[in-house]
Amino acid sequence: MNYQSLLKLAIQAAFEAGKKIMEVYTTDFFVETKSDNTPVTAADKVSSQTILNILSQSNIPIISEEEEIENYSIRKSYTHVWLIDPLDGTKEFVKRNGEFAVNIALIENHKPVIGVIYAPVLHDIYFACKDFGAFKFHAQENFLFQNVDEIFSSAQKLPLQKLPKNYTIVASRSHLSREINQRLDYLKNLYGAVDMINAGSSIKQCWVAEGKAHEYPRYGTTMEWDTAAGQCILEQSNAQLIDLETNLPMRYNKENLKNNFFVAKI
Repeated sequence: MNYQSLLKLAIQAAFEAGKKIMEVYTTDFFVETKSDNTPVTAADKVSSQTILNILSQSNIPIISEEEEIENYSIRKSYTHVWLIDPLDGTKEFVKRNGEFAVNIALIENHKPVIGVIYAPVLHDIYFACKDFGAFKFHAQENFLFQNVDEIFSSAQKLPLQKLPKNYTIVASRSHLSREINQRLDYLKNLYGAVDMINAGSSIKQCWVAEGKAHEYPRYGTTMEWDTAAGQCILEQSNAQLIDLETNLPMRYNKENLKNNFFVAKI
């Protein structure tokens, strides 16, 4: 399997989806509530359709948060499957704080081998694939996506910086919990001064891979499409995402697509 050609396809899909999301972002969009009490907008739906149209060229099955998901009796036979969140951080999108992203991952035998996370307002795209490394490309304000090669040639290899002097955790802007405060207390006993920075969506995983923070602990509900792309980026930057129930890397395309609690860390 040619990972790099599939990575290029995923990057193209992420950029095109980001363009469609931004078209909605600048309008007075309507917010619906799904059956699980989470918000959804026209941006989620148009992004999903855009990604599906592009990734379908690969003839690899696709699991998208916004589409009907095949029964596990069918999915369990997949050796490869795309796992996508067309708009990760819809709450941040609704708040218009820019901290949302497009997540695209390719799963091979339950492990992420390609990961792309694109934050269109921040103009940042993070990408990785097996045996290739993890990279960040920051687009200029007037950047017009033409082809992936121009991104490959300008992207910077992760991690980008030395870790902060103080032990630093990145936490969710919309999902703080009692467990996070307990984790902070535990880390303060270990390291003394501990700093916390907040962000929305899968950007938190990217900040650990980038070297802005030592860890991102998560004790709330997440789904496989929330973490798969970030896990690939973390692993290819010599970091990790660990399932706190198994103490092993998170696995994907399970019968239940809900994740256990986890920590992303250097």
